[in-house]
This record gives sequence, C-alpha cells and structure tokens, in this order.
Amino acid sequence: MPIPDFVVQLRSHVGTAPLWLPGVSAIVTDDDDRVLLTRRADNGMWAVVSGILEPGEEPAVAAVREVLEETGVAAEVVRLTSVDVTAPITYPNGDVAQYLDVCFLLRATGGDARVADDENLEVAWFVPDDLPEPLTETSRLRLGKALAGRAEAWFRQ
Repeated sequence: MPIPDFVVQLRSHVGTAPLWLPGVSAIVTDDDDRVLLTRRADNGMWAVVSGILEPGEEPAVAAVREVLEETGVAAEVVRLTSVDVTAPITYPNGDVAQYLDVCFLLRATGGDARVADDENLEVAWFVPDDLPEPLTETSRLRLGKALAGRAEAWFRQ
C-alpha cells in the first residue's frame, strides 16, 4: 500500500510509533446491485476500497478518488454509511496506525473494473450473497452497515 507523502514525513519524526489517521472506505455498487471488491497485495485478502485522506481533503472526495485510483471505476457518493475506529494495525515494517474510518456507499457511473495500482492483485464485482473468501472482517462489517439501509446500522454504539 503506497504511503502518502505526509505520512512518510510524519514517520521521519515519530518512527514506528502509533499514528492516528483519517481514512475512508467505499462500498461501490453497480446497476446489477453487485459490490466492487479488491484483493489486497499486502495480505491477499478481499476488501472494500479504502485509503488515507490527504491533508485538507473532504472524506467523500477521497472515497471517489480512491475508487478511481485503485479500480478504474468512476463513482458518485450516495450516502454516508458508517463512522468507525479500527483496532491498531501493525504493518510488516513495524509501523503502527489506527484509523478513524468514514465509509460511504457509492454508485458506479463508468469505467471498467481493473487493477489500477500496485495495492491490489485483483478487482471484481460480487453479488452480496456470494462474497469471496478470505474477506477482511472490517469489510464484512462495513458491507453489512452499508447494505442494511437502516439508520440504526450506520453508526456503531
């Protein structure tokens, strides 16, 4: 997963110490009600598109940007679906991060689903009742909230 320049600069000061970072996740659907997933290069697991916000970037704009950068699919935001805090993550290089994740439901508007960066091994559409394995637990939770359509599912208590 490419590390944004501003995080590289932070790391030059704090080393591998825990960083609190803003992130976004995108649940992208198409006209056939399928969801777009990526198989991550870092762990081989299937996941929803996600990424780190650039300084000053609006979360919805970041979600649309991440989808296009990672999958080649253009999309528009439908609604906010959840705001969660991840557990701390320790990366293979020893860096530790924890994310405030803002998740959106997006609708695909164009483009062809493909691997468009070096973060992913595969990109594909799936019917929600037949998701691939292994699927990250955080993606399973975000998909459940986004596709539930109930306000009480959008925010975890």
